[in-house]
Formats: sequence, C-alpha cells, structure tokens
Amino acid sequence: MAARIVLLGATGHTGGLTARALTAAGARPVLAGRDPARLAPLAERLAGDGKPLETAAADVTDPATVRELLGPGDVLVTTVGPFLQLGGAAVAAAVDAGAVYLDSTGEPPFLRRVFEHAGPRARRSGAALLPAFGHDYVPGVLAGAMALAEAGDRAHRLDVGYTTDGTSGQAFSRGTLRSLLGVLLEPGHAFTGGRLVVQPAGARLWRFEVGGRVRRGLSVGGSEHLTLPALAPTLQEVGVFLDWFGPAAPVAHRLAPLTPWAARLPGVRRNVPRLADALAARVAVAPAPQPDARTTVLAEVRDPAGARVATVELTGPDPYALTAGLLARGAVRAAAGGVRDVGALGPVQAFGLAELTAAAAAAGLQRR
Repeated sequence: MAARIVLLGATGHTGGLTARALTAAGARPVLAGRDPARLAPLAERLAGDGKPLETAAADVTDPATVRELLGPGDVLVTTVGPFLQLGGAAVAAAVDAGAVYLDSTGEPPFLRRVFEHAGPRARRSGAALLPAFGHDYVPGVLAGAMALAEAGDRAHRLDVGYTTDGTSGQAFSRGTLRSLLGVLLEPGHAFTGGRLVVQPAGARLWRFEVGGRVRRGLSVGGSEHLTLPALAPTLQEVGVFLDWFGPAAPVAHRLAPLTPWAARLPGVRRNVPRLADALAARVAVAPAPQPDARTTVLAEVRDPAGARVATVELTGPDPYALTAGLLARGAVRAAAGGVRDVGALGPVQAFGLAELTAAAAAAGLQRR
C-alpha cells in the first residue's frame, strides 16, 4: 500500500471501532491525536504480536499539525466531532496536501459546507473529500443509486428512510449526542424542484414500512441531496428521513417551523453548544452494547404521476459498527488509488456503484 492512512479520533467510540476495522482489513493506520501517549496502549493492542502501530501528535483544531502528517494521495480519516466546531482544520489540511479525506459526520450544515466551499479548492489541489462516509449517509446513497439505476428515465422523486431495530439502553455515544444537539438551530437542506434549497430539519414527515411495521421518518439534510441528482437527470425531488422519534415524530414535525425563529433569539446560538456539552457530559462515552441491533434503509423512486417504479431495501449491523466498517474499507480502497475523481465527492462518484456495493457488503450492508 503506497499511501498512508492517518486516523484522527481513535480514542473515541467510533474512532476506536474504526481503528480495529482498519487493522482487520490489513491496514496499519497512523493513530494521531493531541496526546500520543493516550494512543500508545491502543497501538499496541491492535498490533497483536507485531510492532505497535505508529502514533503521531496532531491537534484537530490546528490544520498545520494535521498537514505535517499528510502527503499527496495519503488518506485522512477523522471521527472527531462535533464537526461544525472541530472539523474544518482536518478538511483544510487534506485539501492543502492533495490527500483523500473521509469522515463520520452526520451534520448536514458541515456536509454542505464541505461540498460548496471546500470542494472547489480540493479540485484545484487534487484532493478528494468524502464526508459522511458512514451510517450517515452511505446506506441511503447506495440504496438510492440502486433504485435510480432500476428506474431509469422514469425517476422523478426519490425518498430514503433510515430506521434501526433491536436497540436498548443508551443508543448514542457522547460524541453523537453532542453533534446532534449542536446542529439543532442550524439550517438544513433538501432537493426540491430540481434544486438544492434551505429547509429546517423535520419539515417533512414520511411514513414508510420496514419489516411489517410503519415507520415515521423526519426529514433531514443528507449527502443524498447533494450527490444523487447527478446520477439521474430527470430527478426533481429527494427526501431523506430518520425514524428516530417513533410516536413523537408528528409532534417534532409540527415544531420544526419554529426552529428558524428560535435561532434568532438573543443568546440562543451561543448557549446551545454549552447545553449540548452539559447534557453530553451526563451520558456514557460509548453507547450500550447493541448485539441485536440492525439498521435498515429503504429507497423508493416514483415517476411524475406518483407511481412507485423502484424500491431497494438494505440492512446491516448497528450504526456504529457499520460506520467503522465503511470508513475502513473506503480508506483502504482510497489508499490503493481507488478514488476516481477529485473535489467533494459522493460515495458513488468516488468508487463507482459496483465497487461501493462490494465495499458495503464487506461492512455488512446487504440488499434484502
């Protein structure tokens, strides 16, 4: 493997899972963080009977320290969030180095910022940026791309719904909770009328059926809106929905229009991150073990008359294990020179549909 893989965030829950997935895939990533001494025990455990993995000092808030670790074509993987607060330096370092960048973000405002602001700079420098390369939002992109391929020129509307079964106890890590709360007041996005528009999270509600049960999904901004329209010239509408609130989803949907108004109140934007940190500090760093958890994503394509013309359903392991597997396989493939383009890319644009399908299957994501 000619290119190096550098991992930021290995001491966190998702980062630790990703480090293990990388070594299981045959890689020897460089574990980077502000305190390499904290990484040393993990570097030794992951090495087994061999030489410990390399560790390095890097501050996720300082692009120069991350940039020192990267050369052209190297691969930077980061699971350090909240990305709106902490993600910019890693993106900047990858762009400057002409490296490949992957992250685990599920934060729509950060995702759009990478595509609209960092993407053009990455194209000029030869970098490839693959944000949200995990449970958010690779399964929906893959299912959507499959459904669009089957629908052909009949595709007018695509809806993607995410749901998880078999969870109990604390379902989110501390980092995920902090990221979720940190974007509450930020503008979301949607693809409607053939263009990307600003839309608050929860503005739409979609009922879809998975496993014989009706699910209630609230709309969110995803990479599906940013990347899938390029695959289908006739596509005019894209919706992405998370089934997280169950019976409370209709209430959250009705409250969604209040979000832009709340964001304008004095002091609210300044204090929400503080509230997020305070609440996150009260929960465990890692979620409760979820051995029976399964994640499912459903993609439906409809024609201009509203008739359903294609349906794809994918199922896989719990979101954290799936994210780690996807990041690891994407990074290994990228380090082998498998990324097809530069700039800000969706998973299909980066690897092609067949290669992405194979990588997702290796991470446990299969068509049902």
